[in-house]
Amino acid sequence: MTVHFIGAGPGAADLITVRGRDLLARCPVCLYAGATVAPELLSHCPPGARIIDTAPLDLDRIEAAFVEAHAQGLDVARLHSGDLSIYSALAEQVRRLERHAIPYTLTPGVPAFAAAAAVLGTELTVPEVAQSLVLTRISGRASAMPPRETLPAFASTGATLAIHLAVHALDRVVAELLPFYGADCPVAVVARATWPDQRVLRGTLGGIEAQLRDDPLARMALILVGPALAARDFRDSALYDTDYVRRFRSGQDAG
Repeated sequence: MTVHFIGAGPGAADLITVRGRDLLARCPVCLYAGATVAPELLSHCPPGARIIDTAPLDLDRIEAAFVEAHAQGLDVARLHSGDLSIYSALAEQVRRLERHAIPYTLTPGVPAFAAAAAVLGTELTVPEVAQSLVLTRISGRASAMPPRETLPAFASTGATLAIHLAVHALDRVVAELLPFYGADCPVAVVARATWPDQRVLRGTLGGIEAQLRDDPLARMALILVGPALAARDFRDSALYDTDYVRRFRSGQDAG
């Protein structure tokens, strides 16, 4: 018996990986995050599968479901939204599985920041503008931020920021970022990227608060900040330059 943790992707049911879909199809038990996973994905579960919405469950009850399936020799598909590597509560579940010596696997999914970038039609790293992407959040009821992981600390690098779970504190986000990025820095707020009801709000750091007051978005929205979001006059990378020599292509003078 194995518990298969699966990243379901950001919303659209067809953004799950082929591996994730196939695992769903062969697991007789499925635990899924009902508040954030497209219900259409459950159609991949086999007939008669035991399907459990974890939205109303605490960690003890989720652990109990794993232990019960293990005792019955039934594989479990544990379906999470987005990707497992960030803000998924994966680590605490894995820790409990290891206490019971229950094996598990991880199947990645499309993360929210990648889906938001696709919706915006933009690259988040642009040559000589921004070459780093910071995935972060602010302290909340679920968990506090480590003391050195602050918005000003990340903003001081000039990197593109993808700020999760912070729309409700947009005033604080703006106040902490303005000294580093300036009022004209582009901002995008993307709610429920790739869902049928996705919402996008574009603006600047100096004006986004007023825009959001006039057009409120969901609490789960992602905030993207950085000059790369609107970069147009930038140097091409050397990757596709005719004189650039790399493993699979020689430059003009390389013969």
